[in-house]
Amino acid sequence: MRRAAALAALVALGLAGCAGAGNGGPATNGGDVVDGATFTFALSADPGNLDPQMSAASNLYQLSFFAYDTLLNIDAHNQLVSGLASTWQATGKSVRLTLNKGITCSDGSPFTAADVVRNIAFIADPNSKSPFLGVFVPGGAKATAGAGETVTITYPGNAPFVLQGLAGVPMVCAKALQDRGMLAQATDGTGPYRLTEVVSGDHLTYVKRDGYTWGPGGASTATKGMPATIVVKIVQNETTAANLLLSGGLNGAAVNGADSQRLGQLNLFAASTVAILGEMWFNHDKGRPGADPAVRKALTQALDLGQLQKVLTSGRGAPATELAANEPVACPGNSVQGAVPAQDLAAARQGLDNAGWRAGSDGVRSKDGKPLAIAFLYNTGLGAGGSAAAELAANTWKSLGVRVTIKAQDETQSVQTLFSTGDWDVGWEQVNVSSPDQMVPFLSGPAVPNGNNFAHIENPGYDAAVARAAAAQGTAGCPDWLAAEAELFRNADVIPFANQVVKIFGKKARFDVVGVLVPTSIRMLAS
Repeated sequence: MRRAAALAALVALGLAGCAGAGNGGPATNGGDVVDGATFTFALSADPGNLDPQMSAASNLYQLSFFAYDTLLNIDAHNQLVSGLASTWQATGKSVRLTLNKGITCSDGSPFTAADVVRNIAFIADPNSKSPFLGVFVPGGAKATAGAGETVTITYPGNAPFVLQGLAGVPMVCAKALQDRGMLAQATDGTGPYRLTEVVSGDHLTYVKRDGYTWGPGGASTATKGMPATIVVKIVQNETTAANLLLSGGLNGAAVNGADSQRLGQLNLFAASTVAILGEMWFNHDKGRPGADPAVRKALTQALDLGQLQKVLTSGRGAPATELAANEPVACPGNSVQGAVPAQDLAAARQGLDNAGWRAGSDGVRSKDGKPLAIAFLYNTGLGAGGSAAAELAANTWKSLGVRVTIKAQDETQSVQTLFSTGDWDVGWEQVNVSSPDQMVPFLSGPAVPNGNNFAHIENPGYDAAVARAAAAQGTAGCPDWLAAEAELFRNADVIPFANQVVKIFGKKARFDVVGVLVPTSIRMLAS
């Protein structure tokens, strides 16, 4: 089974440490709601296998919330609210939850505390290779069921944001826990909708469930204005998605760049969230150019990151400030300032010279007879701005004496490259989380295929700072979490360089976005 990162096809609305909002919010304002309607929503790439616990790629992550629930949710005010669990308490190295009464799966069977135990056991088993292990579920976690549909989850180490992590884990029902193969093209969850149709590469159809009353903060499918059907269309081109919104072919889509400005001028409804859009990773694996810290630093120093940010975001973004930037942010701060190597093309050239990477007669640098050649992977979900910024970066590196091969791939393809083939050297992929502990498995520990560390990073300074941060509970460890990130930037292990306010536009529909578009918040409007 493959591992997958929280990569950004919905322009970085992926692995958020939050997953819900209440019944109200903007979804109930601005027009008369209508029942029985269909909400048509665009995703930029087909997610492939639909098992909700085997990939945190953002397209699948969004889809999972239509058909699956989490134990807890986080609302737009960064407050924990109920989900499958009605009460919860974290004490020391354990969490105790009590499930709501009357929860049923889409086939009508009950969902029980024993099912929660089996979900946690599956994710916590390293042999399962779930990307949620260590991200949302602490390593070594064990769950037990008690009287009154209670669940106790224990874990050996400190997990300062464990409740926020559990808010990111879609729970699977008993039938699929026995036969996970059925989840490839079907769903088996407790969520507000059930999947009824899958046409690969084209669309997926979900139908609303009756009797659902255990949504975020007690949300119910009996609420007036919720769509009877949700159709998710695969629309790879952002301009096409914008045009479909305007023509009525879509009710919702994430659109950025120039098309976002065009839609904004027409006063369409838009729900917004802040996310990292530009994030540059280097492959440290043995034998790759990025294994040499001098190469990573030179490639970073050569770039005008401010200019790349403007090109990537079409002038509407902002400099990155930290890795865990998804709203609501657990540790607000700036770990980037003063830590990322400053632009200095002359220093970049000198650094490569000093490391033995000398330019030949063709201008391409080499060392020990091996040319300095990189495979530069970027996600096509970044849109036209991403393509332009990638070309700008590639041309700069070529002027440095680097041979660059650009690999433009959609989210599904890029996940395969990062976690399976490993055929990449520099990658522009966004891992978006809201609490810094959720980044740890991507930045340290076992590398692929045995872990989430797809860049093969080993940074003792980061590990030491993480150990200090994890010893504190909640936000008390934030200074050390930010210090840990700065260690990565100084070593040019990963470089965030652009944030953007990401907008999901709606037509004849309103909704809340809290990490993902919240299904129970959707209201269909007459106009």
